[in-house]
Amino acid sequence: MHLQQLTRLPSLQARKVSKMEFKKAELEYSEQLVQLRLDYLTEDHGSLTQHEVHQISSRLPDYYKKHLNNDLFVYICCSGEEIAACCFLLVTEKPANPDFLNGKTGTLLNVYTKPEYRHNGYAKKLIEMMLDDARQMCLDFVELKATDAGYGLYKAAGFKDSVSK
Repeated sequence: MHLQQLTRLPSLQARKVSKMEFKKAELEYSEQLVQLRLDYLTEDHGSLTQHEVHQISSRLPDYYKKHLNNDLFVYICCSGEEIAACCFLLVTEKPANPDFLNGKTGTLLNVYTKPEYRHNGYAKKLIEMMLDDARQMCLDFVELKATDAGYGLYKAAGFKDSVSK
């Protein structure tokens, strides 16, 4: 299922909920981000083979070094030093056209909350934070492919169903 968000939502006012801290990840969180990515992929794709886990976990640290806070922005919700939830925004620049006049679009990836932290609104707050930044970056739109489990969350955050032409 393909959803698309035009970046015209009201700004996020508060970036803290109770004792949780919401912020952009820095490279120091790389190890936890690798594990969260593996956890997300396991839930989304089912069990991963040892080979897949090895390949993914060995490549991600270099990917994060190259892309984090350049064209990949990772929003995290932390309880102390532990990441409880995350979402990734991958920014792509293309030649402008009538569908994206600024030439910059975003893809929302890896929206994941650890099971013990779910149903507290953390993922929604991270998505709102990401959309606020997407507006500041002048992205023409942010899109995603929704899982069945995440569809309601994305609709609540303002994403709309989109059909490719």
